[in-house]
Amino acid sequence: LEGELDRERLPFRPETFFNKNDIQLHLSEPVTSLDLEQKTIVTDSRDYHFDKLALATGTRVRRLPIPGGDLPGVHYLRTVDDADGIQRDLAIAKSLIAIGGGFIGLEIAAVARKRGIDVTVIEAQERLMERAVSPIISEYFASLHQGKGVTLLLQTSVAQVEQKESGFSVGLTDGKTLSADMIVAGIGALPNVELASAAGIECDNGIIVDSVGMTSNMNVFAAGDCTMHHNAKLDVRHRLESVQNAVDQAKTVAATMVGKNKPYEQVPWFWSDQYDKKLQMVGTSRDADLAVTRGEPESGAFSVFYFKNEKLIGVDSVNQAKDHMFGRKFLNNDVPLTSAQAADTALDLKTITAQ
Repeated sequence: LEGELDRERLPFRPETFFNKNDIQLHLSEPVTSLDLEQKTIVTDSRDYHFDKLALATGTRVRRLPIPGGDLPGVHYLRTVDDADGIQRDLAIAKSLIAIGGGFIGLEIAAVARKRGIDVTVIEAQERLMERAVSPIISEYFASLHQGKGVTLLLQTSVAQVEQKESGFSVGLTDGKTLSADMIVAGIGALPNVELASAAGIECDNGIIVDSVGMTSNMNVFAAGDCTMHHNAKLDVRHRLESVQNAVDQAKTVAATMVGKNKPYEQVPWFWSDQYDKKLQMVGTSRDADLAVTRGEPESGAFSVFYFKNEKLIGVDSVNQAKDHMFGRKFLNNDVPLTSAQAADTALDLKTITAQ
């Protein structure tokens, strides 16, 4: 969106990769159904037989369930084409409303403010990024965005969107009306489970898989954003929308499908870039009973370590890449860390990992 990355650098793998590794790639060929008894997948053009099948169907954006939610010019961000459309409107817009105060809404808000565009963020929950971060991090990023001139409307919901000659009119549930040149909605994603569900595979807010990525059918596996799985390291059952999970769970599934069972035991990690701040998260803060801040938030570089029963379960870092990497080592390798050690900025965390 900032124009700093060429489109040619976006693909994870070039076309030559598939040819070199003898992988037949069939694009623009949607699968219409699965026949698990016959072990076939059905497309409009032909059927394909399988011995083992991997479902990596991902997610789709959750669209605004209100009048006007699908108007042309109401943007969602999922594909490169979506990004191109947002970029075109950012080039001429003077005002923007971001519906949703999660990663998508806030990252686009930051891009727009850097261009001098007036920005309002509307969030239905009590705080920003509520699903992903703790109140400490929410408050820090709320102050950051407000300091950059963003108007934040928390605990506020949108009732309808209308297109006017001058742009868009956004009606709120409290009766107030806002206007803007462009709208971007980032209100979450829905797992693509329809194929699996119609075939009789067990689903619940995702395709349910076990520790090696196997679904309720022993010949069918799934990986990535579409899966509901148990994380043994954190002892939680969840569905993740992250690059790390998609890559690591895919490795587990690939190994298992060729007879090398490899349980998925990775600790999840995420990141978000907003202005000059990089937020990096590992583990979880959801069930923490103690949050320890390492460093001063006022400095713009700090971390928050989360504990449950004095056991480390997660770390959120702002412009502190070293703390993030140490957090990943601590959690992945079950390295013990006390809350007192986490709070002690004079202590080199490297000495803990070396023990």
